[in-house]
Amino acid sequence: MAVKIRLRRMGMKKAPYYRVVVADSRSPRDGRFIESIGIYHPTEEPSRVEIDADKARDWIAKGAQPTEAVIPLLAIAGVNEPAEARKVAKARRAEVAKAKANPKPKSKPKAKASASS
Repeated sequence: MAVKIRLRRMGMKKAPYYRVVVADSRSPRDGRFIESIGIYHPTEEPSRVEIDADKARDWIAKGAQPTEAVIPLLAIAGVNEPAEARKVAKARRAEVAKAKANPKPKSKPKAKASASS
């Protein structure tokens, strides 16, 4: 199951606010979600961002991918791991792909030495 950290639109027409949620990538934008980890009010001056950094770090560590809209909000909230986590995940995927492309050859059984004396 691919898990994303994304925005869920709430509020009235022409006056949106968003909840930062952890959801399955297959569920609709305003549909079912796993956990709500924060809020974002873009219409307030200045914009209000409240994200539970511990929950965000936990979900990122579990493999949740933040969307492009959420990455700057996480940076504002003090969660700087998304970029680092993506680099680590990309390196791991590259290693796995390389290992699958070049499997180690199986060792051949050693031949028994013949006794000639």
